[in-house]
Amino acid sequence: MRQTRQRQLILEHLKRTANHPSATEIYDLVRQDLPSISLATVYRNLESLCSLGLAKKVETFGGQKRFDAIVADHMHAICTKCGKVRDIETEPEFKPEKLRSIDSDFEITGVRIDLLGICPECMRLQNQNKEEK
Repeated sequence: MRQTRQRQLILEHLKRTANHPSATEIYDLVRQDLPSISLATVYRNLESLCSLGLAKKVETFGGQKRFDAIVADHMHAICTKCGKVRDIETEPEFKPEKLRSIDSDFEITGVRIDLLGICPECMRLQNQNKEEK
């Protein structure tokens, strides 16, 4: 598949962000360089980048899709309140890819470990609301 200028810009912006942006957030960033780009084009190109193995989709609690330029197996912490996603650093000896070698007749093609919880910002808001009552 040919790498278009649009797809290159989308991937560049995705690689520059650490917050696992949504398609809309990427669209807002790319529009600064390509004002005529449409949201549908951004969606289509993000899907292509994922199918080419150049990006990964991260499904958040509630179903919103976010995107990650780090395609190696790694863990995420996902806030169940706002959907924010962040990478989790693991101990050097923990290797998610080793889970692929589980003795089974199930062909494992990838590893995805997500930790669900509440991010510090949502926790702060939750505590403020409790104090106000």
